[in-house]
Amino acid sequence: MKCRQPGCTGTIVDGYCDVCGMPGNATTMPVGRGVPGRKPSATASGPCRQPGCTGQIIDGYCDTCGMPPDSALAPSSSSVTKASVQLGSTALGSARATSFGVRPARRPQSPSRQRMGRIGQGLTVVPPAPAVDPAKAVMVKAELPEDKRICPNCGAHVGRSRDDAAGRSDGFCPKCGAPYSFSPKLAAGDLVAGQYEVVGPLAHGGMGWVYLARDKNVSDRWVVLKGLLNTGDADTLRATLSEQQFLAQVEHPLIVEIYNFVSHENNGYIVMEYVGGRSLKQLLKQRMEANGGNYDPLPVDQALAFLIEILPAFSYLHDLGLLYCDFKPDNVIQVGDSLKLIDLGGVRRSTDDESAIYGTVGYQAPEVATAGASIASDIFTIGRTLMVLCAEVPGYQSEFEFTTPPADQLPAFAQHDSLYRLLLKCCAPDPHDRFDSAEDLRVQMLGVLREVVATRTGITASTSVSSPLFEAPTVSSDRFEWQQLPQLRPDPFDPQAAWVASLEADPVERLGDLLRPPEVTTGVLLARCLAALETGNQRVLEQSVNTLLTNDPWEWRAVWMAGLGALLRGDPTNALSSFNAVYGQLPGELAPKLALAVACELAGQTDVAERLYRSCAATDANYVTPAGFGLARLRAARGDLAGSLAALELVPQTSRGYQESQKLKAEHLIRLGDDAAHLDEALKVLQHARLDERSQLGFESSIYERALQLAGSGAVRLGTTSYTAGNLRDRLETGYRRLAQLSADPAERAQLVDRANAVRVWSLL
Repeated sequence: MKCRQPGCTGTIVDGYCDVCGMPGNATTMPVGRGVPGRKPSATASGPCRQPGCTGQIIDGYCDTCGMPPDSALAPSSSSVTKASVQLGSTALGSARATSFGVRPARRPQSPSRQRMGRIGQGLTVVPPAPAVDPAKAVMVKAELPEDKRICPNCGAHVGRSRDDAAGRSDGFCPKCGAPYSFSPKLAAGDLVAGQYEVVGPLAHGGMGWVYLARDKNVSDRWVVLKGLLNTGDADTLRATLSEQQFLAQVEHPLIVEIYNFVSHENNGYIVMEYVGGRSLKQLLKQRMEANGGNYDPLPVDQALAFLIEILPAFSYLHDLGLLYCDFKPDNVIQVGDSLKLIDLGGVRRSTDDESAIYGTVGYQAPEVATAGASIASDIFTIGRTLMVLCAEVPGYQSEFEFTTPPADQLPAFAQHDSLYRLLLKCCAPDPHDRFDSAEDLRVQMLGVLREVVATRTGITASTSVSSPLFEAPTVSSDRFEWQQLPQLRPDPFDPQAAWVASLEADPVERLGDLLRPPEVTTGVLLARCLAALETGNQRVLEQSVNTLLTNDPWEWRAVWMAGLGALLRGDPTNALSSFNAVYGQLPGELAPKLALAVACELAGQTDVAERLYRSCAATDANYVTPAGFGLARLRAARGDLAGSLAALELVPQTSRGYQESQKLKAEHLIRLGDDAAHLDEALKVLQHARLDERSQLGFESSIYERALQLAGSGAVRLGTTSYTAGNLRDRLETGYRRLAQLSADPAERAQLVDRANAVRVWSLL
């Protein structure tokens, strides 16, 4: 049988792997979680402690996720509740800019990603929407509810019931005198433009009735006719004509297709593809009905999956110079296992400063009323849609119309810190603080989805994820240094990228060249920061960071370099502030989370550090080793032996840090263990650690020293052997003398010989 250890390609022969030497006994399940020589107590019971798991601990393991109760990724003995958003953060973006509303132009840094076929990007499963019979979707009674009747001219309430008088669907506004009409203009059987036979109304939108029809010229295919709300409303007429002009060029698989534009009895109609699914708003209503009338948000992973899937449609529109303007759950239709963006009535050119802007209260960005629509305002509507899909926010159209409620009022966002940080950036008050593009948002949202799914399943990541912004971390030991954090990937679009890549590897020589570049660009300044870090030149580092932030107050890479510099000089408080600011800019990236975890650990914010380490370990195999070491440090510091061993068990055998993890296991068992069983476990760990002779003897000597303390005047049992104090002294003496022979340091040799003499068993002979 194949070895079941993570990352090992060996085969079990005679009970042991022929590659890693680990036993193949099935009792070690779950693989990679158990502590050598120990099993979770079969009497352990109660709810599983894995985030998002609803299982019960039975016979020492969860009956749902299979994890033991003391898993490394489960919250340990201390309560982990504090979120990173509560920490201090370095000023960045609009908080640093000297002139409001001005942001330097920036090149996109995130490479485009290929769209996968099904919703969820292979990370999660979204149930398909059931098929809808178009004929059954027609409204039985086509009447607009009175609470939705608004004068198209002045916005006053019209057509409302008074006393015993019923409200009128057609009439004149009592405030401004403008005519209004909410009655359908088409009836079943009407033939529009001699081609489209009306079946009936489907719904009433912000710009009028929407009808189902058959195209008699194209095999009776189903189409939708979208008409005007009021022929006397000039703004609505202009918007409809704009649709005809704009949408002729729009052709994308995620966007409803426009077939034609026709007129009928002095009214205009857009003819578009019929999308026979359910909107996300209808999905929320169905969930509410099934929940007894109480709001039931979508699972976070499904909400993210829907938006990740639809975001390429926004990228496409923005690339054409078009803005969607009125995004909300109503305007995304799920058809089986795919999505469509519908209702393009508010689409406008980004250069259009004159036509009316259509939006919805609670979704529209605050600056639209004065500064107009933009890519940033579209990003705002996406963030607000995410909020509504994931949480019940009664005041999102009033008290919180333009602001984000605290995380503790949004359970899903309180549970997932990165999700809340994503929402804050999408809906930042200053539009320049939001994501630069829909693609940048999609990349970060995909990272948040990975984290949410990993947290829900509680299973350590077995695959690596390539980041477009950061290299993978290089941690191979428990002795942390700033160089082990992920490094920034160079910007290939920087004008001096080739020149920087050609510089000498020696950091001193490289720094000298970088101080005399052909041209001072962002890439040159960032490379100068790195060289300054490598040479310990804090003055050059500080100057370069300040120049970068003066040129662009939104340059988070400068703050990242400042955080590394703070770690280098032993200033965890400023490092924490810097990395927290970067995390806010890149909520889907793990690099700032790992860096922030390290800074929090050094600054004493251990609860936040543990939460971040667990998230990193669960999400990406590249981060398992550094996160495992971090968790082990935190837990060992508070005397949690089982927790520290479980954390070290995360480190895979393929990692360069595996040997270090085995050493630490033995060290923790010796230092924190309180009985012979722990010392026996330490010996078993050393059997498979493949250490050099000197390290092996050193650990064994420590074990026998501790065993001698436990034995006193009696005996102690290690494995199948019972050792008396005399036996242990003999082993210690032999070990010390062999260590002295292996040492190249005369002083150390002398010390070891003295220890051997001091521990030897004396006799009268």
